[in-house]
Amino acid sequence: MDGVSKAAGQEAAPKRKGVRSAFENFMNVLFFLCGAVAVAFVLFITVYLVASGLPAIREIGIVEFLFGQEWASTAAEPKFGILPFILSSVYGTAGAIIIGVPVGFMTAVFLSKVAPPKLAGAIRTAVELLSGIPSVVYGLVGMTVLVPAIRVAFNLASGASLLAAIVVLAVMVLPYIISVSETALNAVPKEYEEASLALGATEIETYFRVSVPAASSGIAASVVLGIGRAIGEAMAVMMVAGNVANMPSLLESVRFLTTAVASEMSYSSGLQRQALFSIALVLFLFIMIINAALAFLLKRGKKD
Repeated sequence: MDGVSKAAGQEAAPKRKGVRSAFENFMNVLFFLCGAVAVAFVLFITVYLVASGLPAIREIGIVEFLFGQEWASTAAEPKFGILPFILSSVYGTAGAIIIGVPVGFMTAVFLSKVAPPKLAGAIRTAVELLSGIPSVVYGLVGMTVLVPAIRVAFNLASGASLLAAIVVLAVMVLPYIISVSETALNAVPKEYEEASLALGATEIETYFRVSVPAASSGIAASVVLGIGRAIGEAMAVMMVAGNVANMPSLLESVRFLTTAVASEMSYSSGLQRQALFSIALVLFLFIMIINAALAFLLKRGKKD
């Protein structure tokens, strides 16, 4: 009986190996297809935006389109200068990142390294809830609370302004920066910190001179996500920024690239519609440039 069992087991072993190998091959193909689909989506969006956006830029003129200071798409003699939109988006995103990155980064360090478990759990829950709030709710709260507060504080006719957009965007990017940065900090091997402490460094020195540099790529990724969230937001910004095509000023109503597309696309046609696709192309290129620049800086930092 033992001989028969051994023979049966030896015959079954190749079959199990064959099934396992087939399963491994299937999973490899599945992973490849998923990756290929993601790349295909990016390529499709890129090609579509380029094909849809270039005709208007050729007709209007790239200099007039990018550096023109007047947008009058429905006038008898339409003008399609988007410099106010570009500067408003850049200033608004920069302001949100200047406020949001330090707050989010310090919160992530606190949650990962300093906070007691119960307090950290409560804060994480709040951060998760913050990330789940719809954009329109941010805009509604900003419109009913923040905008009147700015109007009263600075004695303005209207509080809908670039400042209101910056504050709202800063709050909206916090969950992304906190969550991704905390995950990166938690992934740093404990041995790094233990070695630093053993050499006489304090806990704070260890956190900022050992843990943070080791997690720099993850923290940088959180900043990229925050920038993408800020520069791509439309609804909340439209509700608090005033949606007026002015050259940007901190206490005046402005219009962002995203809100220009969202506010006019529903009734646009002809050259106006093509110009809106051109704005979307410019916005897409901004994100690509930011990602490429950050990737270059990270690689250069690792080499140094």
